[in-house]
Amino acid sequence: MTALNIPPHASAAMLAVVGLLLLASASRLLLAAKNPSTDYTELRLRIQSWWWIVGLLFLVLASNTQTAIVFFGFLSFLALKEFLSIVPTRMTDRRVIFWAYLAIPVQYYWVSIGWYGMFIIFIPVYVFLFLPMRMVLIGDTQGFIRSAGILHWAVMLMVFAVSHIAYLLTLPVKNPNAGAMGLVLFLLFTTQFNDVCQYIWGKCLGKHKIIPKVSPNKTWEGFVGGVLTTTVCAGFAAPLLTPLNQSQGWVAGLIIGLAGFVGDVVLSSVKRDLNIKDSGSLIPGHGGILDRLDSLIYTAPLFFHFLYYVAY
Repeated sequence: MTALNIPPHASAAMLAVVGLLLLASASRLLLAAKNPSTDYTELRLRIQSWWWIVGLLFLVLASNTQTAIVFFGFLSFLALKEFLSIVPTRMTDRRVIFWAYLAIPVQYYWVSIGWYGMFIIFIPVYVFLFLPMRMVLIGDTQGFIRSAGILHWAVMLMVFAVSHIAYLLTLPVKNPNAGAMGLVLFLLFTTQFNDVCQYIWGKCLGKHKIIPKVSPNKTWEGFVGGVLTTTVCAGFAAPLLTPLNQSQGWVAGLIIGLAGFVGDVVLSSVKRDLNIKDSGSLIPGHGGILDRLDSLIYTAPLFFHFLYYVAY
């Protein structure tokens, strides 16, 4: 992928997203005009943040592959930093956390050179074995198991899982009308579309709570409606943006719909355990980085390996 060389189907997908954002902005203005007494500040902030997120993402993807990989590496850094800022760790873990951060440039280096073998085992094997060894050398055994679990889980989710998005950019192009950019756009926007659909279906028809102790607003109607809508739409989008045919696109949509829900409620469980509403305040109207990455943490690796198995 070279600078500003955007394949036609990827360009069409970008224009479609911009159209949806324009529609959202116009709808917000209409609601504010019809209901002047209602405060739509949070909705306004959410839509404004989406404009910034989408604009930045499009700019990065339109530049070049290496820039995009660095961007996703920085995203992993922000996610790991945010996670470790909300989850309590021991004072002695600070020397171990340094090595967790060091795993980020190394992992994304494997991505940049397309070394699939090291990409797939570096964190689950080498980092997994190294971090507790470094903890042992410090000599603090109080809370050892808990700290090891936190650090392992943090690096797996925030670095390993997220790095699958970047690796999509290094896969051989099998759909020249969409390019590698199409794979990333398909994953990102199908994941976010699933979140929106589950929210809308839940608001319109939701009556039966699915996991009330974890996420009281989640309903079976929202879950099923969102997954089905995402699955159908993914079937139509997949042949345009990926090497997958329509049937394979349906399977990919089903995987993303189910995994997106799981990622959302898993991170919700973390926040409930810590007694916090949002993981941070970096993104106005949304919360922190993790509040936007929660679904992607699960959808990215599962979609990547389905795609890799089917098409490569």
